[in-house]
Amino acid sequence: MKIHEYQAKQILAAFGVPVPKGRVAATPAEARQIAADLGVPVVIKAQIHAGGRGKGGGIKVAQNPAEAEKLAGQIIGMTLVTHQTGPEGRLVKRVLVEEALDNDRELYLGIVIDRSTYMPVVMASEAGGMDIEQVAAQTPEKILKAWVDPTAGFQAFQGRQLAYGMNMPASLVRPAGELISNLFKAFRDRDCSLAEINPLVITKDGRLLAVDAKLNFDDSALYRHKDVVELRDLDEENPFEVEASKYDVNYIKLDGNIGCMVNGAGLAMATMDIIKLVGGSPANFLDVGGSATVDRIAAAFKILLSDPNVKAVLVNIFGGILRCDILAQGIVTAVKDVQVNVPVVARMRGTNVLEGKEILAGSGLAITVANDLREAAQKAVAAVK
Repeated sequence: MKIHEYQAKQILAAFGVPVPKGRVAATPAEARQIAADLGVPVVIKAQIHAGGRGKGGGIKVAQNPAEAEKLAGQIIGMTLVTHQTGPEGRLVKRVLVEEALDNDRELYLGIVIDRSTYMPVVMASEAGGMDIEQVAAQTPEKILKAWVDPTAGFQAFQGRQLAYGMNMPASLVRPAGELISNLFKAFRDRDCSLAEINPLVITKDGRLLAVDAKLNFDDSALYRHKDVVELRDLDEENPFEVEASKYDVNYIKLDGNIGCMVNGAGLAMATMDIIKLVGGSPANFLDVGGSATVDRIAAAFKILLSDPNVKAVLVNIFGGILRCDILAQGIVTAVKDVQVNVPVVARMRGTNVLEGKEILAGSGLAITVANDLREAAQKAVAAVK
């Protein structure tokens, strides 16, 4: 789950991470009042779940309250397009108005889980800012890393090493170490999958501030954080993914045209791979899970067909916990409830596979049955072409 920048800063501030002064505004008049209260030049920042806002025109500097109102009026209501939003962009409904800083240097801090070591890894770089991805790709030696043993926690010496590695002034080494430690506490205590500050700024008057912040949360741990769940903004999420979450279906929209319905994440990845291998393009990742019911299968099928980009559907199920006859009945139910105008290819293996094929064959519906995965993918791709 993702949240907005202003929400992330509120959480980080509660953990002792210094952030600029500011508040969120939903109208230009509110932006003017916040600028007047701050009494300094301010930055107007569009609040959407995507990076690259500055390059897209979603971040502007105002010298006075009147200009803050004018610029906020330009940003609120705009469809902001960045490299992370896709060409459709995102509608901006609110802005963050905060003090403009006189920056001396921009640094980078981030924490993720390293799946190879099963430990959190803190990453830092003196080359922070908008193009940190290029830094990682072109000069990876500038990205410093410190792995954190979950049983020991983040250590003070690690903070000092990272601070020195970023060429911090001696006067800021201790504050930087404390800031990194506090960022890790937020990451750990809120069950984050990502905690990022980019840029972390050293101002010309010697302050260390998180000018931008991003927090993503582990969906599986949200039951422990009701306050975090309340920060969820459904307007920022894909409507298909929101609908899928209501039925405990794991769904991620992609940009292809072959809808995929699979049980099991690994099998779903393999299905998408073989679609690409035979010349097609998957429209989604969809895992109905091992214990799917007829209702869940039907709901998943309807979600697939709600995507106008889907020109064919490939169903690939291994019947273990989820029996093939249950799957087949779910497909029949969904196809009857939804006006299906795209080809459907089904490949099933496992428990009650013969019964499942009989249900599909006796349904009177235009469903093509394949015997193996390659054949199924080839038929789906051929149907699209």
